[in-house]
Amino acid sequence: MTLPGNPSSPDKPAPQKRAPKPGAAPIWLQNRQRFLGLDLGTKTIGLALSDEGHRIATPYATIARKKLKDDVAELNRVVNKEGVGALVLGLPVNMDGTEGPRCQAARAFARNIAPLVPVPLTYWDERLSTVAVQRMMVEADLSRARRAELVDKLAASYILQAYLDWLRGQAGEPDHSTL
Repeated sequence: MTLPGNPSSPDKPAPQKRAPKPGAAPIWLQNRQRFLGLDLGTKTIGLALSDEGHRIATPYATIARKKLKDDVAELNRVVNKEGVGALVLGLPVNMDGTEGPRCQAARAFARNIAPLVPVPLTYWDERLSTVAVQRMMVEADLSRARRAELVDKLAASYILQAYLDWLRGQAGEPDHSTL
């Protein structure tokens, strides 16, 4: 969903604002299907998997990005192996809610894989997910090498958990994540 911005001057239009959360309706999956969270980077894609009850996100793997066909092949392998029913792609929205080049790259990736991956895809606002995960790892006193190894799949888990918590709220279940 695109909400047009107002031009700040006749020469330069304001950046377009878009809702980073799912569109008109949440994606509901059948029993035993899982969500796969994606944290898209330029070199890697972090993956996280939900449980079958759609309550808990768990870090799954990190894919080293290559060509699109290789990325899609790996995503399809995980989708088929793990019974994935939908993808949740982190959308790196700017702090002011606008979308910059990284959002455009994430949306382009989604457009490119959509016809090649047999499950629906939605977006989730990933603002500060990597920062939060990095802070947590520093507090856990993990080495730089270990943090670099884990950051992408942990960020994917952080993104997916936020989506799952939101989804429970849409179903009328209380969100206990803030207790």
